[in-house]
Amino acid sequence: MKQTMIIRLAEVKDVPLILTFIKELADYENLLDEVVATEEILQNSLFEEKKAEVIIGEIEGEAVSFALFFSNFSTFLGKPGLYLEDLYVRENWRGHGFGKQLLSFLANLVIQRDYGRLEWWCLDGNLPSIEFYKKMGAVPMDEWTVFRVTGDTAGKAGSRKIMELNLFFYEWIAKKAFIIKPSLLH
Repeated sequence: MKQTMIIRLAEVKDVPLILTFIKELADYENLLDEVVATEEILQNSLFEEKKAEVIIGEIEGEAVSFALFFSNFSTFLGKPGLYLEDLYVRENWRGHGFGKQLLSFLANLVIQRDYGRLEWWCLDGNLPSIEFYKKMGAVPMDEWTVFRVTGDTAGKAGSRKIMELNLFFYEWIAKKAFIIKPSLLH
């Protein structure tokens, strides 16, 4: 018998469930040691600051899947897009079309919000997901390389330039002129 999944927006009471899903996904990807999110961080980010949204898929009241997403922006399209950070279906519920239903829900959200696209990353080694996405018509962006700056690296990359830019900004206010200093371009 085919079961129907109900998709709903997450609520504050779902924070512990969302963290559980995040940890299950990280464990599946062999990245559990990288999870530093806490219930407090998620509650603040998702429900107080509204930095991202979450949908939860349920079968007869049991949470079986989730997706976490947020808006980004395409300068080429001149429109926002929807970036899917995580999509996860619990192992015993895979193969029933529930991941496809979550993606379809998000694709419809893109249309409703008049966004330009839906995009996400997938680990190169996650072959079952890659095949699943390709079957759904998604196109891999092989010509792009992902870069990231986090934690201490972000501080090292930005602190000196931020101080220089702050001094430059105050200098600009005093002179009411905008002059680009070559040292700020390196």
